Amino acid sequence: MEQAREKQELYARDISGAQWRKSSHSLVICVEVAEIGGGAVALRDSKNPARGDVRFTAEEWAAFREGVRDGEFG
Repeated sequence: MEQAREKQELYARDISGAQWRKSSHSLVICVEVAEIGGGAVALRDSKNPARGDVRFTAEEWAAFREGVRDGEFG
C-alpha cells in the first residue's frame, strides 16, 4: 500500500519545469531523463514528449540501473 501511495505522489508532482537530458545510450528510441526530486526520475520519448512520461522512485531507479549494469536486459 505504501508503494502505491509513493507512486501516486510521484505522478502528482508538477514536473513542467524539469530539466530533461537525452540519454547518451539511446539509439532507436530517443530517451530523455529528468530528476524530479528525492532521487526519483522521469523518463520520456524525446521524439514524442506529449505522450507522457514514466516515473520511478529512487529505489526503482537504483534497481533498474543495477540491472542494466549486470546485463539483465541484454
